[in-house]
Order: sequence, then structure tokens, then C-alpha cells
Amino acid sequence: MRWLLALAILLFSFPAFATLKWGADAEGGAPYVFRDPNAPDKTIGFEVDLADAIAKEIGEPIEFVQYEYGSLLVGVERGDLDFAMNGLEVTPDRVNRVRFSKPYYVYKLQLVARADDHRFDSLDRCAELKCRVATLGDTAAERLLDARAIEKRIYDGQSEPYRDLALSRVDAVLLDVPIAVYWARPDPKLRFAGEPIARGTYAIAFRRDREALAVRVDGALERLATRGDLRKIYEKWGIWNEDQSALGAPNDVAQESARAWTPGRYLPLLLRGALTTVQISIVSMALAILLGLPIAMARLWGPRPVQWLAIAYVEFFRGIPVLLLIFFLYYGLPTVGLKLNAMTAAIFGFGLNYAAYEAEIYRAGISSIPVGQWEAAASLGMGRSLTFRRIVLPQTIRTVLPPMTNDFVALFKDTSLVSVIAVVELTKQYQILAKSSLKYLEMGLVTAALYLMISIPLGVLSRHLEARISKGAL
Repeated sequence: MRWLLALAILLFSFPAFATLKWGADAEGGAPYVFRDPNAPDKTIGFEVDLADAIAKEIGEPIEFVQYEYGSLLVGVERGDLDFAMNGLEVTPDRVNRVRFSKPYYVYKLQLVARADDHRFDSLDRCAELKCRVATLGDTAAERLLDARAIEKRIYDGQSEPYRDLALSRVDAVLLDVPIAVYWARPDPKLRFAGEPIARGTYAIAFRRDREALAVRVDGALERLATRGDLRKIYEKWGIWNEDQSALGAPNDVAQESARAWTPGRYLPLLLRGALTTVQISIVSMALAILLGLPIAMARLWGPRPVQWLAIAYVEFFRGIPVLLLIFFLYYGLPTVGLKLNAMTAAIFGFGLNYAAYEAEIYRAGISSIPVGQWEAAASLGMGRSLTFRRIVLPQTIRTVLPPMTNDFVALFKDTSLVSVIAVVELTKQYQILAKSSLKYLEMGLVTAALYLMISIPLGVLSRHLEARISKGAL
């Protein structure tokens, strides 16, 4: 038994048997890292091939770990990952956080327009025309759009910007050349608008105390480049170009000076996000309330088929996630010719979903009114409709007001989900600004304060209305 224990200790302590954890986000990550359409359980991409080549060079297995893109550096810093490689651009803020390897790819940014739109062939002309340009958050493309004061729409995935461009929801897309080559070039509805611009580099991110591993990977990348293995990988994926011969040149994007993120700069942007959150919340809740009452009445007093439809509505919309509903309204309906803009899709998504909950609240409130009140009103010659309007409904409102307020606060917080369809509400604005400034704590506290400044008065208003209703003032 002792020799087995000694062997086990030797196996687990010997570095050559360690498995390195490589973090990347396979969600819409083509051509970097993505699921093979022909074998969904398999991950493919040019960075997968590069990781395999590095593993052979350093003599250690590398295991892919699915990790959300925006948290990759955090995962490296926490030690969840040995390194991160997912088209990470070398930028000043990131250099201050992690140890980057030698660059493994030189990228440029490619502006893409619709094939039938020939108004512009450069970013400068796009700025003159006040185009709305789609891009990904926390990228060199986003920083360039900010520097040119061009209106932007931020997306989480790589395919969605080009889909919205084809649907005329945006005027152009500015993203890295590998992304444009994979998603835009094969689409006959899209075209490359001008030559690539703003050269930069991708590199692998390591925690600062993993210098030994970083040095070994640097050596592996150098050998792969010298033997031409990097070129073979990039040619396989159609992303090789002459820029790759200048991997040692300075990084234009990384030379940009970091911004001074003072409250005077970020607070107006957070307030703008808060305003968007309030707009979505109010209009969505109004729609939910307007739909909820007739649904509840249909379920209580409608003919049998109408009751079944009301029950089906409630069970269906309570049973599906609101995120799925928003995705369907925004990305699914255009396939049948019905195109909604992002704000409309968000409002309808929340309105339809929360109407199911409001209908049940109304139904419970109406059912709580004693039958004797209906009978008393009938004895005075009042019809059912008049009894409902004058006697039942006012009492129902008093009963349902607290749970409705709770739903409003819940909806208010759920609006953070609309960032998936490129609506920049308060939480999304915080994420964008925090990643750019690294002021996670400071901006997080300000964002939380804004949420509280909006949600707490809702509770105060609810209690005020309850008090006035109980006194008969309303």
C-alpha cells in the first residue's frame, strides 16, 4: 500500500502530468472558439487548433474551460484559469492587470455595411452621416467609435450585430477582421466598407505570478511562427494575411492613453442608462396591467373556451423565461416578416410576461370580495357591470396594490435582461463603463444607489396610495 501512496503523490505532484486550464467563451465565438455544427459536443476554432499546438510544444495537456468573455481576466486573476485566450486585445488597462504573452495574431477592424447601401466606405464618412454602428463591448472597436463620437450599439454575441445590420436595425458593424471574415463575407446582403483600419494584436493572458508558464508559452509561439505552423492554422480558417508578418511591431491600439474616468464622465452615462430602465419598466408595467384585468375577467366569467384561452395564456407566459421571450420577439419574428426594434421587443416581452402574473393577482383580488356584496348590490337594482365598477373593482385595487408594486420592482430589476438585444440600460451601462475604467467598486456603488433611488420611492408611493384608498380619498 505504501508504494501505491508514494506513486499517487508522485503523479499528482509532478508538473508534467498537470492539465492546464484554458479559459474562453464558446458562445457565438466563431472563428475563435465555438461548437462544431456537425458535432455539438465538440469545440472547434482557430484558437482550439492553436491551443493544441501549444500543448504539444510545451508537453502539457490543455483543457478548454467555458468561461464568460467579460470575466476572463477575473478568472485568470482568481486562479480559476491558468490562462485566457479568446481574441483578447492588448490594451493599457489589461496590461496593468495580467501578464500578456507574445502576440499570436495581428488584427485590424473592418467596417461592414449592407450590400445595397453605398453611402459610405470609411468610418469618417460614417461619422459624417451620423450612422449607428454595432460592435462588441470592451473592445478596440468600441473605443474607436467613442473616440470618433459615433453612435454605437453594444452586443454580447458576434453574429447578432450582422443579423441586425441585414435587417436595417443598424447602419454598419465595426468588428475585428476574423469576425467579419467568418460572419459577414459569406453573407450576400453585406459588404466590406473600405479597407481594414486600427491595427492591434491578440495575446494570451496569464496571472502575473505565472511568469514561468508564460515564458514557456512565449517560446512555443515563437517556434510555431518560425516553422510556419501558425500560418497553416490561420490559412485553414481563412484569416491569414500579410499583417501576420509584423507580429513584433508596436500595437497602435495599446498606445492609446487610458481615460480619466471621473464621476463627471461616467455619471451622465449611468443616468442615461437609468432613464432607459425607467422607460422600459413603466411602459411594460402599464401594458401588463392593461392586459391583466381582461384576462382575469375572462378566466372568471368568460365562456368555457374563453376561460381555457385565459388559463393557457397565464400558464404559457408564466412557464417560459422572459429572456427566451425577448429573444424570440427580437430575433425570431423577423424570420416571418415582423420586425420589432429593440425597445419595442423589450416592452412587449416584459408586458406579455408580467400580464400573466397581474391577471392572477387581479383574479385573487376579485375572488376575495365577499359574494354578499354582489347580492347586496343586486338587491339595490345595480347590474353586474355597475357593481363591478363601483363596488368590486375599487376594493380589488386596494387588495392588489401591494403585490402589484412588488411585481413592478421585480420588473424594474429584470430590465437588465434586455442587454442581450443591445439595449443599454443601467446594468449594461455599468458593465461597459466598469470594464473600461476598472472602477468596479466605485461605479457599482453609484449604480446600486441609482437603483435604490428609483425603487424605494415606488414602495413609498404604494404605501401612500394604500393609505388614501383606505380613507376613501381615491
